[in-house]
Amino acid sequence: MHIVDRRLNPKAKSLGNRQRFIRRAKAEIREAVRDSLKKRKVSEVEGSEKVTIRSKSLREPSFSLGRSVGQRDFVLPGNKEYSVGDTVQKPQGGGGRGNQGSADGEGQDEFVFTLSKEEFLDLFFEDLKLPNLIKAKLKSLRSPEPMRAGYQSDGPPSKLNRVRTMRNSLARRIALRRPGMAEIKAMEDELAKAEAEAKSDPEKIEKLKAKLTRLRHMRRTVAYIDPLDLTYNRFERKPRPATQAVMFCLMDVSASMTEQLKDLAKRFFMLLHVFLTRHYREVDVVFIRHTTEAQEVEEEAFFRDTDTGGTVISSALDEMLKVVKARYPVEDWNIYAAQASDGHNFHDDMEKCLSLLDTEVLPLCQYFAYVEVSTERQNAGDESIVWLGYEGLAPKHRQFAVKRVTSPGDIYPVFHDLFSSTSAGK
Repeated sequence: MHIVDRRLNPKAKSLGNRQRFIRRAKAEIREAVRDSLKKRKVSEVEGSEKVTIRSKSLREPSFSLGRSVGQRDFVLPGNKEYSVGDTVQKPQGGGGRGNQGSADGEGQDEFVFTLSKEEFLDLFFEDLKLPNLIKAKLKSLRSPEPMRAGYQSDGPPSKLNRVRTMRNSLARRIALRRPGMAEIKAMEDELAKAEAEAKSDPEKIEKLKAKLTRLRHMRRTVAYIDPLDLTYNRFERKPRPATQAVMFCLMDVSASMTEQLKDLAKRFFMLLHVFLTRHYREVDVVFIRHTTEAQEVEEEAFFRDTDTGGTVISSALDEMLKVVKARYPVEDWNIYAAQASDGHNFHDDMEKCLSLLDTEVLPLCQYFAYVEVSTERQNAGDESIVWLGYEGLAPKHRQFAVKRVTSPGDIYPVFHDLFSSTSAGK
């Protein structure tokens, strides 16, 4: 069987040639992408990117005869200036091809082209793999789910809305003046009494009979429930994301967390969010800030507000567990958490903090990443109390990782180490 792809290339460009070029120059492109990540903001990761490649990298390999031996003849198509035996002058200085321009402004520059958004992200996440997708289904699938969409006048008996049906019936009977049994019984009693009287008026008896006949006719013709009264619940099957995740951002916002440290944390959080959106159709983000007390806040307050006081990390873990219990059941959501701190915490709180992580928080999480931010490299023996505690807990949980970040240039390598296929547990 032969399959011929007759789809048009997007925007009249040769998509096949472009992909072959990217595969051939991938090493150079990958290096250019990594260099660009150090300069751009994390919030701009999903945009396109201009990439510069050295012209030397564009040369294709070829086979040729050695130039040192033998007699060689060349056939040059389109030659109108030279014949056999003519002498060809050497090019003037600067006339050759290279990265330096000639005196008349001619030369060859480095090759620059633009990667699309999808191409850039594919290269960015090329060797990364989302860890521990135990509960996740295929990300490309959507499971339709019936959802209420008003009412309709027909449907199966199981979808009959009894309350609205009876309300319609009552309104119709009142509007058409359908008599009740009590009203007919009262009219029958009045007629019987009139007929029993010796001096009753025959004309009055006839009027009562006519009125009773009309009431009985109205009772028969105006039904208690008419087909017009029937109302059925209407449902539509709307696609629901088959996979969904919630990302908890935990951060110490005490006075020791400067704006520079918060900026480092923000870059990591946003990079993690972009990464999760590549694997889940729906990603919720919950921001929890803490000093000695923790609270869920909006993103602006999370990164901008600064509080005074000490640091109690267990308060943030308690708040996270409350939010999970209230809004994100474990059977429906994939839970991820990232904690950023400068390593400070009260000594009295470390035992409770580690106990919460070990017994309650980490068993709920698909992945938990602790990133310790600082402005200078730590020497051996200078580790913070949080680092020492978390580092001792990490070997017990494959979905728990601890890393340090000291500059924006460290964001990508740290992120790569946390979520690479070699370090992340399945």
